[in-house]
Amino acid sequence: MTLDRLVLWRHGETEYNAVGRIQGHLDSVLTSTGHEQARRAAPLVAGFRPDVVLSSDLQRASATAEAFAEVSGPSVRLDKRLRETHLGEWQGLNGAEVEHGWPGAMGNWRAKPTWAPPGGESRVEVAERAREVVEELDLTHSGTALLCTHGGLITGLTARLLDWPTSLWPGLGGVSNCHWAVLARRSDGDQRWRLMTYNGGVPE
Repeated sequence: MTLDRLVLWRHGETEYNAVGRIQGHLDSVLTSTGHEQARRAAPLVAGFRPDVVLSSDLQRASATAEAFAEVSGPSVRLDKRLRETHLGEWQGLNGAEVEHGWPGAMGNWRAKPTWAPPGGESRVEVAERAREVVEELDLTHSGTALLCTHGGLITGLTARLLDWPTSLWPGLGGVSNCHWAVLARRSDGDQRWRLMTYNGGVPE
């Protein structure tokens, strides 16, 4: 069994998103805007007709996944490997505070996927733990898998599944709240992933 499509859906806006603070593994909750984003996006995401649905166990992702379950029915399984990047000592800070404490480090982190903040993990490490989830699903499911997760994980996992060298990872832009990426395999049995949609979302 192998998957033929993978949908990576980012959670809705959180309280930390709204004020520009770094979340990482901190469990910031959805704002009213975030709940509304999830409610509006859920029917479109349900249109992918996923055969299996997993979510990060952080509540901003699991609450977003609940909006999907309410309109589609399939149960959602939580997996902590789908958490956002652990950003160590930066968690809870804003960009200015990080720059004050670690001058130039934010730019270094953005440019080098192998570099980790103090006490945290690199984007390569995040992508590898998420890739394990996809490989396990490949062994047990066919069709479409939906992963409700986080922006940093989505960019890293997308680049990893496309087998991009890490030097190219910074060229992949971010994913907006409640937007998604879609990867697919060819129907002729080619097992390589192809990027079909990136930062797709509800039309404004």
